[in-house]
Amino acid sequence: MSMWWKDKSSDTWHEAIDRITRDRVMRQLVSAVGPCGLSPRKDYFVVLVQSILNQQVSIKAAEAMFLKLRSHMPGKRITPTGVYELITRGDEPTIRSCGLSRQKQSYLLDLSQRFINGSIQPRRFSQMNDDALIEHLTQIKGIGRWTVEMVLMFALNRPDVWPVDDLGLRHSAMLHYGLDRDDYEAMNRLGDRFRPYRTVAAWYLWRGRHLAGKSVRSSG
Repeated sequence: MSMWWKDKSSDTWHEAIDRITRDRVMRQLVSAVGPCGLSPRKDYFVVLVQSILNQQVSIKAAEAMFLKLRSHMPGKRITPTGVYELITRGDEPTIRSCGLSRQKQSYLLDLSQRFINGSIQPRRFSQMNDDALIEHLTQIKGIGRWTVEMVLMFALNRPDVWPVDDLGLRHSAMLHYGLDRDDYEAMNRLGDRFRPYRTVAAWYLWRGRHLAGKSVRSSG
């Protein structure tokens, strides 16, 4: 879950914490990490831009691209129109200075066009169930299931998302639970322990990766 947007303090996850801490490893993680920082966002376009920038680069590189891109936006606000104008009418040195590959430019252009022409309707996101939103957003170039899962978790705060394709989540499960990182069936069985609050469990696993040496492994 290698996203780099900032968590905020939230007091809305008490029931979820009570549920997932029936597991002793998760109980230790929650104690070590502290309150869950998941809180809703409505700037869906920005979240999707961040997701595209984050693909196949380090967190640090993605953040640098985001800050540079934002610096070229009117009012330093990333908007569909601003991104569209930069990609279609900006000079090459300016676009290149943002670190955008041709592929990322193509993805950002398609994303911005869809927001502008209304084929993607962010006002409908909160009304869609998880599967419907995944289907809706994966029509965008460069947006796959994992990216939409990040939107579901970090923007919409859907409580029961378990992104098994996320390398950070699988790595943390390997460290804390002794799972084979490539064993998707075991990952899904682990997630089943935390239904219907897999989102919160995933967040704690992601945030607790550096605590693996202090964790105890659960046998069941």
